[in-house]
Amino acid sequence: MEIIALTKEQEEDILRRLLKRSPENYEAQEKTVSEIINKVREEGDQAVFELEKKFDHIDLTEDTIEVSKEEIDEAYAGVDEKHLAVIRKALVNIRSYHEMQRQESWFHSNGDGILLGQKVTPLDRVGAYVPGGKAAYPSSVLMNIVPAKVAGVPEIIVTTPVGPEGKVYASTLVAAREAGADRIFKCGGAQAVAAMAFGTKSIPRVDKIVGPGNIYVALAKKAVFGHVGIDSVAGPSEILVLADETANPKFVAADLMSQAEHDEIASAILVTDSRALAEAVQKEINRQIETLSRKEIIEKSFENFGFLLLSESMDRAIETVNRIAPEHLEIHTREPYEIMTRIRNAGAIFLGPYSSEPLGDYFAGPNHILPTNGTARFFSALGVDAFIKRTSIISYDRASLEKVHEDIEAFAEWESLTAHANSVRVRFE
Repeated sequence: MEIIALTKEQEEDILRRLLKRSPENYEAQEKTVSEIINKVREEGDQAVFELEKKFDHIDLTEDTIEVSKEEIDEAYAGVDEKHLAVIRKALVNIRSYHEMQRQESWFHSNGDGILLGQKVTPLDRVGAYVPGGKAAYPSSVLMNIVPAKVAGVPEIIVTTPVGPEGKVYASTLVAAREAGADRIFKCGGAQAVAAMAFGTKSIPRVDKIVGPGNIYVALAKKAVFGHVGIDSVAGPSEILVLADETANPKFVAADLMSQAEHDEIASAILVTDSRALAEAVQKEINRQIETLSRKEIIEKSFENFGFLLLSESMDRAIETVNRIAPEHLEIHTREPYEIMTRIRNAGAIFLGPYSSEPLGDYFAGPNHILPTNGTARFFSALGVDAFIKRTSIISYDRASLEKVHEDIEAFAEWESLTAHANSVRVRFE
C-alpha cells in the first residue's frame, strides 16, 4: 500500500470508494435475490429443495433438511476436545458480557393515580443465519445465539449452508448445540432468508433474522425487512487502525492483514500523524505477507480498499475516523482511553497494543456481528436488545385524566382529529 497524504479530497474519494461495496450497489444480484424470495414464498419447501440442489448440489427432503440428533452426535465425535474446550471458554465470556446488557421491565407511579411503565418481552422465535459454504464459522454461531438466549427467546433456529461434502461443518453444529440452538437446518443463501421470513412446511417463520452472510444473504435480508425484523444489512469486513508514533508497526501491520484476508473487498486502513510509523508499517506488511496463506486475497484487498493515510494532526485523524465509522477500530496511541472518548462512530473499539481485533472475533465477549459500510453512525453491535420488544404501559384513573382532559382535547382539535377529542370528552359529559 502507498502512503497517502490525508486531504479533504482524499477523504471524500475514500468514502465514495468504500460505499461502492454497499449492498445498495448490486442491482444484478438484487434481481436474482428477488426471484429467489418470490419462488420460496410461493412454493415453500419445494423451492428450497430445488435451489439447494442448484447452488449447493445437495438433495434435500422434508426428512433430511433438518439436522438430526445423529448428525449432531457425529459432529461431537468429529470435534477434538481442545476445540470443544475453547468453544466452551468463549461461551462463558460471551454469555457473561451479554448478561450485563439484559433489560428489565419497569413501572413508575407518582401516587396521583398515574402509572407509567415499560414492559420488556423477548421475541417468540428468531432465526440465526450462519455462513458456512466455503469455511466453518463457529464463532458466528456463538455471537448469533447467545444474546438471543440471554434475552429469553423461547425458540432459536439456525440455517447454514452445507460444506463441500454435503454436510454442515462439525464445529458449526457443536457450537450451535453448545450455545442453545433449538433447531438447525441445512439451507443457505437467499433461499434460507426467505424460508425464515415467510415460513415453509419444514422451516418455521421467525420474527427476526440475524447474522452475516454474502451479498445474496445481505440483499435478501434487506428485501424481507418489514415482513420480519433484521439486525442490519452487513457488508464486507473492515478495520481502521488509528495510531501515533508510539505504535508498534509490527502489530499494526499484522492487524491490518487480519481483516484484509477475509475477501478481496475487505477494507484495511491506517490513519496516523506519523510518517515514520506509516513507512515502518509499509515495510512490515511487505515482510509479514510472505508467510501468510491468504497472501493473494490480502494483496487484492489492499489494492482495492487498503489505505495508509498520513494526517496533519491527531485531531484531523479523529475527524476522519468518525466520518468513515469503521466496523472495527483499533487505537494504538499514547493515550488510547482519552482518544476513545472522542470517537462517536465505530462498531467496536480495541484499545492499546494488546487488544488485537481477533480477540473480539473469538473470545473477549462483546459481539463480533457489527455495523459495516459507515452504518456505525446509526447501528450498533448485535446484542440482547435486538431480541426484545419494549411495550409502553399507561394507566390513568378518572381524577388524573380529569385534570388534563381539556389539554388533550385541545391538542386533538388542533390536529383536526375530532374523534380523538371526543374519545376523551365523553368520559366527562
